[in-house]
Formats: sequence, C-alpha cells, structure tokens
Amino acid sequence: MKTEFIDIADAMATGVLMLTQSLDIQYMNASAEILFGSSIRRMEGKPYQRLLKEDILGWVLEKSVDTREVQSLRELHFTTSHDGIVIADIVVSPMLIDGELDAVLIELYRIDQQLRITQEETLLSQLQTTQSLVRGMAHEIKNPLGGLRGAAQLLETELPSPELREYTSIIISEADRLQVLVDRMSGSQSPTIQEDINIHEVLERVRKLVSVDIPSKVNIRFDYDPSIPEMRADKDKLIQIVLNMVVNALKAVGNEGEVIFKTRVIRRFLMNQKIHRLVLKLQIIDNGVGIPEEIKDKVFFPMVSGSADGTGLGLSIAQSLANAHDGLIEFQSTPGDTRFTLLLPIQAQE
Repeated sequence: MKTEFIDIADAMATGVLMLTQSLDIQYMNASAEILFGSSIRRMEGKPYQRLLKEDILGWVLEKSVDTREVQSLRELHFTTSHDGIVIADIVVSPMLIDGELDAVLIELYRIDQQLRITQEETLLSQLQTTQSLVRGMAHEIKNPLGGLRGAAQLLETELPSPELREYTSIIISEADRLQVLVDRMSGSQSPTIQEDINIHEVLERVRKLVSVDIPSKVNIRFDYDPSIPEMRADKDKLIQIVLNMVVNALKAVGNEGEVIFKTRVIRRFLMNQKIHRLVLKLQIIDNGVGIPEEIKDKVFFPMVSGSADGTGLGLSIAQSLANAHDGLIEFQSTPGDTRFTLLLPIQAQE
C-alpha cells in the first residue's frame, strides 16, 4: 500500500477501512482506529464483521463487488466498544486495477456528533428558558406566600379555641411545604464549592443512600473505568445529580430489574461549544419501562414526570447543577434500555 495514501488517509477526520477482495480488513486509518477503539495491528486480516456486523452493510458490499459501482448507505446505526451507538453515512467504493477488483474502500462519515451538538443546543436553550421562567414565577409566588403565612400566624394568636387554631396550623404548614417546593423549582442558589473528588466515591455514596429501599429482585451493577483521575467539582451537588438519576432508574425498573453505574473518559470532546481535553462520561442505565414518547422532548422541564408520584423536579434540578459545572445531562430511552449520561469536564487539580 502506497505511503502517500496512508499519509493522506491518516490525516482525514473520516473513518476509512480498506478490505481485501475476500472482505477481510487490510487497512484502517487513524480516525477508524479511534472510532472502533481498535488498531490495524489487531484487526489486519480479520473479517470486516469484527467491526461492522450489520446485515445491510454486507448486502451493500456484495452489491458493490458484483456491479463494480460505488454504493452508499445513509444513517447506518452500529455499535462500537468505544463510543457505543454510532450513526454514520457510509460510502463503499470498489478499487479496480485494469478492470479487476483489487480492494474495497469503506468511508464512514459520522453524523451522530452533529445530531448530538444539535440536541445539546436544544437542551441548553430549554434550560435557560425554564430557569428564567421558573425563577420569575417563584419570585412572584414568594411574596404573597409570605404574607399568607404571616396572616395565619397573627390569626392563630387571636383565636380562643385549640380546635380553630388547628386550621391555622394547617395553613402555616402547607405554606411552608409550598415554600420548599418553590425553592426546589428555583434550583440551588448556593455557590459551587470546588474540591478534588473521586467520582467512584460519589457513586458509592449514592449506592449506600438508595440501597436501603431497593427491592430484593433489583440488582445494581458497576462498570467502572479505574483510570479516571480525580476532578474538581462540588461533591454534594454531584451526589444530588447522580442521586436524582439513580432514583428515576429505580422507579423505572420497579420491583425487578437491573441498574448499571458506568464510567468512562472521553478525550477531546466538544461540549458547550468548547473542546475539552478530558470529559467524564457517567451513565446510569436501566432495563425498565423507558420514558413515554409524549414527554421525551420535555423530560428536563419542571413539573414533567413519567411517574404518578413524581414531582418532575429531579431531572430539571440535576440539569441545572450539571450546567453549573459546565456539564450536561443527555439521555436515550427505549423500553428495556434507558441511559442517562452525565458529561462533565475533568478539570486539572490545583
């Protein structure tokens, strides 16, 4: 294989695979190695199905080989050990020498990253809109609520009978409960306290908090990357973020199912319109019922919940806290496989 071709292919952002006539892997460029999390040294001579198992791709390859024509495939979904589910447009080109098939070239143009950026922009726009709306509404509620509670306290001192004072006590307690609800809707206003933390210690704390009420047939499993370095974050707020994600997962599985705590590191990741050298990818995965289609677009809005007994504030607050750390929460959900992903930049320790 010519050195010039290798140099050009390795400089491309597009993943490139070259297959032999028998459709075994002959070459992978650097982008393909990163995409699949494997090197050409390990994959050379192996059938292409070791990387791409999708039947429809096999059909496209066979058609390209038979007709000696370029074939394309739009929005192929496939799974990699490195990035999970990937969406790409694929172009298959037969390489001919004197009219005879010499090799088959596969080009993979990732489109899921652009889709993710679009989704991220939508989530951030939703967050800013809801925060502004909710905080304005909370301010308007607090003033008359304080007056209502104060009037009930004054009335309580004037009432002669304990039976009548019981009613004012109810008014005061319900006003206090509403005050707590308004504060939760507004989100935490306390400053972020940065300290060096180990993310797995945070997850272990959350596990202990929820383990008391877990049904016997619900299993919590761990899939950790032990190489993740310590990071700068507010430990209490990070616990609150993860706890909200885990509680939702436990509600989704009910009395029987599995919840997985998974951690990975992503390198050179674009988030919030900035390239981060290292990003924590923390996933809470459950095999529960999934998120109803009708609320998927507004799952991070306040007062939106898929649970009959939920307040719909947990994910809204978690998203606000993640944003305060320059991070983001994303999700994918189908019945039997729901993944909430917390993405946080890993800042160097001071």
